[in-house]
Amino acid sequence: MKDPQLAPTVPSTNRSVRGHILFAFAIAIALYLAWLLRDVLVLLYVSTLAAIVLMPVVRGVQRLRIGRGHPSHGLAILIIMVVLVGSVTLFLILTLPPVVRDVASFVRTLPGRSPAFLEKIEGLPVLRDMNITVIETKLKQNTAQEMGTFLSSISNWAAKLFEIITGIVLTVYFLAEGEHVYKWFLSLVPPVRRERLDETLRHAAERMGRWLLGQLALMLILGITSGIVFGALHLHYAFALAVLMGAFNIVPVVGALVTTSLAMLVAASESWEKVLGVLIFEMIYLQIENGFLVPRIMRARVDLAGTAVLIALLMGVGLAGIAGALVAVPTAVLVAVLIDEYVIQPADAPASHDADASGPLPR
Repeated sequence: MKDPQLAPTVPSTNRSVRGHILFAFAIAIALYLAWLLRDVLVLLYVSTLAAIVLMPVVRGVQRLRIGRGHPSHGLAILIIMVVLVGSVTLFLILTLPPVVRDVASFVRTLPGRSPAFLEKIEGLPVLRDMNITVIETKLKQNTAQEMGTFLSSISNWAAKLFEIITGIVLTVYFLAEGEHVYKWFLSLVPPVRRERLDETLRHAAERMGRWLLGQLALMLILGITSGIVFGALHLHYAFALAVLMGAFNIVPVVGALVTTSLAMLVAASESWEKVLGVLIFEMIYLQIENGFLVPRIMRARVDLAGTAVLIALLMGVGLAGIAGALVAVPTAVLVAVLIDEYVIQPADAPASHDADASGPLPR
């Protein structure tokens, strides 16, 4: 005789198995769609994090007193954009003309320098027995091929420029309407977990803002010291190189390597003594930054280990190139806060904050 209590469990078990199978298929389809739209998702993620990082700057501008009152949220965003666009425009006006003039002069004098350059090559022991005519022919053929490759890559550069413009527009939108988007996102979370997630995300946003302030301080220090040293060395384009050194330092480690290589390349076109001077300055500055500035400026503000920053940078560059490097450290901060809140602490523990934190961000 069958037990009447067992009969209802069979359909329930079948429904449970079918539900798990459908859920697995839904997850697989969602991952496949995310892979197809990965470029769009990365752009949205970078724009969102950029807006979160810049939000403290917007609030700082709103605290300024202009006339009889304070600027509104929209006016503060407009002021920041005008300052950024004006700074970039002024930099290009001051630095591009001498660069263009020197490049044009180099191109004009290149035909006259080529014979002397080839004569020097003939005098080298390794290349003395080589046929210079063959080298000239190969150079001409390679130049034509490279020109064709350059023309074909113009569309790629145009696409990258469009992505940059789209990212800027999205960042401005998230700065203006980010609070509404954030509330809509929280509405998708069950109410019993909503408050804790809200506190955790706001705490992460606060740490990201502190990271930006610390990074701006490091950028300013590197830009000023580079300008002083490059000026003392009488390095060509000293002002432009100093500005680039400071600006590219927004990407830790990677930015300094790129701009240092550029400065050494410019110095190599003048003298090896200047190359040595730039190299010595960079080595000394790196020791001061890593041993004195970063522990006092960054770790006190962000509380993130240097190893975590390096791993985040490597992963960001590997996944999304320059855009990934830009958001690598803020992402590491976000992951660290989420791990601390939901993995290290008990499930029923309230959201925690650092001792120097000023509480949740204003809504």
